[in-house]
Amino acid sequence: MTAQPDAAPLRPPSDDRLTIGKVLARLRPEFPDVTASKIRFLEAEGLVTPNRTASGYRTFTSADVDRLHYVLAAQRDRFWPLKVIRSALDALDRGLTEPEGGAGGPRPPTPTSDPQVPDGAGLRRRPSVSLTGPELREATGIDRDTLLALEKFGLVQADSRGHFTADALAIAAAAKSLSSHGLEARHLRSFRTAADREVGLVEQVLATRRDEGTDEERAAEIASACIALHVALVRSGLGRT
Repeated sequence: MTAQPDAAPLRPPSDDRLTIGKVLARLRPEFPDVTASKIRFLEAEGLVTPNRTASGYRTFTSADVDRLHYVLAAQRDRFWPLKVIRSALDALDRGLTEPEGGAGGPRPPTPTSDPQVPDGAGLRRRPSVSLTGPELREATGIDRDTLLALEKFGLVQADSRGHFTADALAIAAAAKSLSSHGLEARHLRSFRTAADREVGLVEQVLATRRDEGTDEERAAEIASACIALHVALVRSGLGRT
């Protein structure tokens, strides 16, 4: 749980185990009428789940106290019934958050841009650099055979003068990092194929829809969304492993 209505900031997690008496001591400055019977009732309702010692005594954590504080404040300030409080606690446990000022119940988080994903403007900004093959190898630490393999499998391509762009620099650097995990250039062909498909999708949208902005701006915005989707899907997949 990450928030509570009209309450002091949550305490940092603690391994301390508190007796019900110490819990009452923490709560009574704000809720003078709270009793041990009230806490046991909230436990019976499933709103807080303290641990039990071998002898059967209840022990609470600071997180339990914060949870009790949330329940008591919701009853006092919002006049919420336990059913609504239980639903709000479940939402907070699932990562939803209290709105600013505590108006209403927990809300889903607002989607935010992944700071690791370049936006449209970032994709349009390309560093002006032109590197020879030896310079590219020196900058990334790849050897000549690896560079030749990257060219063979279509991951990088030199221009008519035999020079490579900043994009090739980034690709070669990533290939170098992946090689330490046993992935060779031939294993990376699927990335080239996937990227070409995404570019083809962008071109298809540009050809069939006319929106505001130049084709370059629109292409970068679409590509940025594609990259964000790709990152989210990979992160989701890793979460299942």
